[in-house]
Amino acid sequence: MREPINHPCVWKGSQLEQSPHWNDVFRRDWITSDGGISPAFKDFLLQVQHELEVGRGAVLLKNFPVEKFNDNALSEIFLKIGSVIGTPVSQSAKGERVFSVRNEGFTEDDPRARGPNTKKKLSFHTDRCDVIAFLCVKQAKSGGENQVVSSAAIFNEILDTRPDLIDVLCQPFFYQRHNVDAANAKPYTLQPIFSYFHGNFASNFLRVLIERAYQSNDVPKMTALQREALDYLEAVAARPNMHFEFRQNRGDILFLNNWVTYHRRTEFEDFDDIQMRRHLLRIWLSVPNSRPVDPMFSGNYGATNAGAVRGGMNAIND
Repeated sequence: MREPINHPCVWKGSQLEQSPHWNDVFRRDWITSDGGISPAFKDFLLQVQHELEVGRGAVLLKNFPVEKFNDNALSEIFLKIGSVIGTPVSQSAKGERVFSVRNEGFTEDDPRARGPNTKKKLSFHTDRCDVIAFLCVKQAKSGGENQVVSSAAIFNEILDTRPDLIDVLCQPFFYQRHNVDAANAKPYTLQPIFSYFHGNFASNFLRVLIERAYQSNDVPKMTALQREALDYLEAVAARPNMHFEFRQNRGDILFLNNWVTYHRRTEFEDFDDIQMRRHLLRIWLSVPNSRPVDPMFSGNYGATNAGAVRGGMNAIND
């Protein structure tokens, strides 16, 4: 894997705004009176599905009228929107298909704790799905800005400046089982950061689970070169010219292809009033037009062939 990626998913910084579906505005007639998806909205969402896989891999739809719906209705409608693009998959052992991203006040050693339900800064990462969707219900008092970066552009930059690290990042790293992935019997899995399979680039990265794995005595210690490669990848992603920063406002829906983008969020300050605090809805989607990916991803994704229903977390059956 020594050739640069040549694809629309390679972009830097503000070039993301040139995406054909970045800053599209929701149309009031797209939701029917009974909370359904109109044919026009379905056509638009299928364009989004296409753009996510064969285009830049990121779409921002603005001004969805969240104020018109209560929390339950909003979750139902958001699930309907996501279901046009793909199959919603479980985000926890509880089988949650719509997950509330908000500060729950858990301590770091609480087994329920995960990055999305804290207010701390998150590092660049991917989620365990083909496409992730966020609907902003309420924004924080301050902070909580989004940053999105093209993982394909990161690959090209590392290939150009530190080609010796590319081979390292294409080799598998240990990942520890997520603390909310209770239905998974495997304590670890192995998968690469960068891969190229049947002509398709794909990248997957969640450093917190990598670090947890290598802290264990059950796996070999991380080598100095592996750590240098991870540090350099994060340093490249953090360059201001590489990523695009924006604030997802109330009513904005963000869609990201997890195989070609990483995302992170800055730390935020919430309102004292619980009813006013930052709240996003999140859906993980397996999409029918997905690329085939390296079988090494099967530990976290299950099926790896193109168009397969994959990703998410298995639910515990009571």
